[in-house]
Amino acid sequence: MDRVYDLAIIGGGVNGCGIARDAAGRGNSVFLCEMNDLASGTSSWSTKLVHGGLRYLEYYEFRLVREALIEREILWGIAPHIIRPLRFVLPHHAGLRPAWLLRLGLFLYDHIGGRHLLPPTRSVDLASDAVGKPLKPGRYKKAFEYSDCFVDDARLVALNARDAADRGADIRTRSRAVEIRQIDGIWHVTVEDTLNGGRSTITARALVNAGGPWVEQVLSSGAGVNAKAKVRLVQGSHIVVRQLYAHDRAYMFQNADGRIVFVIPYQDDFTLIGTTDRDYDGDPAKVKATSEEIEYLCNSVSEYLAKPVKPSDVVWNYAGVRPLYDDGASEAKAATRDYVFELDMPGGAPLLSIYGGKITTYRRLAEEALERLSPYLNSAKAKEGWTATAPLPGGDMDVSAVVALTAELIRDHPFLAHAHANRLAHAYGTRAAKLLGHAKSMSDLGQCFGDTLTEAEVRYLMTEEWAVTAEDVVWRRSKLGLRLTPAEIAALDDWMAAHRAPERRPLREAGARP
Repeated sequence: MDRVYDLAIIGGGVNGCGIARDAAGRGNSVFLCEMNDLASGTSSWSTKLVHGGLRYLEYYEFRLVREALIEREILWGIAPHIIRPLRFVLPHHAGLRPAWLLRLGLFLYDHIGGRHLLPPTRSVDLASDAVGKPLKPGRYKKAFEYSDCFVDDARLVALNARDAADRGADIRTRSRAVEIRQIDGIWHVTVEDTLNGGRSTITARALVNAGGPWVEQVLSSGAGVNAKAKVRLVQGSHIVVRQLYAHDRAYMFQNADGRIVFVIPYQDDFTLIGTTDRDYDGDPAKVKATSEEIEYLCNSVSEYLAKPVKPSDVVWNYAGVRPLYDDGASEAKAATRDYVFELDMPGGAPLLSIYGGKITTYRRLAEEALERLSPYLNSAKAKEGWTATAPLPGGDMDVSAVVALTAELIRDHPFLAHAHANRLAHAYGTRAAKLLGHAKSMSDLGQCFGDTLTEAEVRYLMTEEWAVTAEDVVWRRSKLGLRLTPAEIAALDDWMAAHRAPERRPLREAGARP
C-alpha cells in the first residue's frame, strides 16, 4: 500500500473506462476497479447507437444534442472498426408529429453539430423506394432519412480499458469497492476480489465514483461524504428477432404515446428493436425485460410493419438500467440524458460522482471530469485533452477501411471464411492480425467452440481484454451467444474456468465454474 495513485475510479462502464484512458494518457497514475465484468452494467445494454438524440430536441436539450452530434463523428474517426454509419428512415403519418416539425428538427440535427462526413437528411417516397416495402402497404407515403451511427457498446468500453492499461492504468475486474475513507487527505479504497474473496486497500489523491446505477451505494460505503444529488433509475429493454428485411436501413417509429422505437439491422442475420422507458425500483443487477415490455415493443413495430412481430419471434431480449440524474421530470422518457457531476471534499481530497450521461458523450464527459479534478491532480500532468484524435486500439485506419482490412486478413490467412474475417475486422480492427498470429489453418487457431469462435480468440480476450467467463465472451466481447447453443456456451465456460490464471479462479475450487 506504499503507492499512492493520482486517481482511483470505481466503475468499469463507459464513463469509468473513458476517464481512466484520458487520465492515463495525460500521465496520471490510475487505478480502476469494477465489481463484475467491464460494461456488465448499463454500458452493454444500450440501443447500440452513437447519435445526437433527435427526440431530445423536443425537450429543448440543445446543448446535449449539439455536443452529442459533434462527438458522433469524432468517435467514428477514432474507432471505425466498432462504429459505422447508419441511415434511419422516419415514416410520417397524420395524427402524430407534423411533417414540418420533423423537417425542422432534422434541419437542426443536420446543422447544429458540425456534420462533415455523414450524408444529410433526404425525403423519401415510400411508394417507390425499397425502404417502403417492409411497411404496411398504402399506409405511409412519405418519410425522412437521416444519419446516425451504430456502435458495439461493450467493445467500446473494453477498448477504452485496454488503451488505459496500455498507458499504465491498473484495471481490475471482479473487484468490488467495499469501503472508501479518507486518512490525512488521501483516499483509502478497500477492494474485495469477488472471485476469491481476498481484500486489499489502495490509496489515491482523487476518487471518481462512476458506479452508474450503483452510484449511491458507492457513496454510502464512505463516511462523511456529503453528496446530495439523486439518481433516477430508468429501465430500458430491447428484443432481438430474426432479420425482418433485406436492406441496410434502420427505422425510427413514432408511437401514439409519444415514445419512439428503433428497428435496427443487427449482427447480419438479426434485427434489434428498442427501447422502453420505465422507472425501475430494485436491484439493478436483477433487471429483466418484462413480458409487458416485450409485448409493447412487438405491438409498436407491428403498427408499421406489413408482417407483424410477435413475442414468439423473439430470439433474445435484454434490459439495462440507466442511472439518470433525477431532475424531477414527471415521466421517465422526459428525464434528462445529460450528465451531472457532484464534487465533494469530505476531508480535503476530491470525490467526483457522475450521474447520467450517454454512450455518445462519454469521451467529452471524461474530458470535463478531468477538468474538474485538475486543481487536485499533479499540475505537470494536467495537459490538454488528447482523446479526440488518438485512435482506440485497432482503430488506426480510415473510416472506410474495414472492407479493405477484411480483404487483407483473407489474403494473409486464406483459410478464413469471409464472414469470419469480416467479424474479426469489425471487432478488433488492425489488432485482428495479432489475434491470428502466424496461423496457416483453422486448426492452428486451436479448439473451435462453435460458429467462428476459436481458442486463439478466447485466449486473446482472456489475456488482453479481461474476459473471465463465457458470458463475458459471447454476450459482451462478441454477440456470438446469438449463434452458439447452450451446450456450446457451457463447454466454453468449462474451458475458460480450467484455463484461467490462478488469481482469477475462485478459492473454493481452482478451475471450477463460478
